[in-house]
Amino acid sequence: MLTLRFGQHLIKASAVFLQTELSFAMVNRKPVVPGHVLVCPLRPVERFVDLQPDEVSDLFSTAQRVAQLLEKHLNATSLTIAIQDGPEAGQTVKHVHVHVLPRRAGDFQRNDSIYDELHKHDREDEDSPSKWRSEEEMAAEASDLRKQLENP
Repeated sequence: MLTLRFGQHLIKASAVFLQTELSFAMVNRKPVVPGHVLVCPLRPVERFVDLQPDEVSDLFSTAQRVAQLLEKHLNATSLTIAIQDGPEAGQTVKHVHVHVLPRRAGDFQRNDSIYDELHKHDREDEDSPSKWRSEEEMAAEASDLRKQLENP
């Protein structure tokens, strides 16, 4: 695996920390909170309702595994797990993906502000490579998460 397709983007293998038969998990180039990652089906499907039942099952099993990893590894006390399904819901990448965001007490003044930040995070008109993390930063985080999966 050299690259994976994520909607209109190609994702380097170095940013991927878990791959199953039907899904993959990758670090985020612009995390809303530390540890914010994405879980996606391998098949580039735009809308949630277009996934096959086995893809839904694998996607959510993978998201659950990733959620457990992040909560333990990052000492999070809660998680926000979200799918923005369609443009009116804030989806900008035309590929189903589950946001897994580790949460801690007080990380936002108003708890639900995370949804505002998530919506802003995905807006293409505000998307600038200068706001992205470097490939090296992303590769280091993915490597760390891969190690955590190998040595629970």
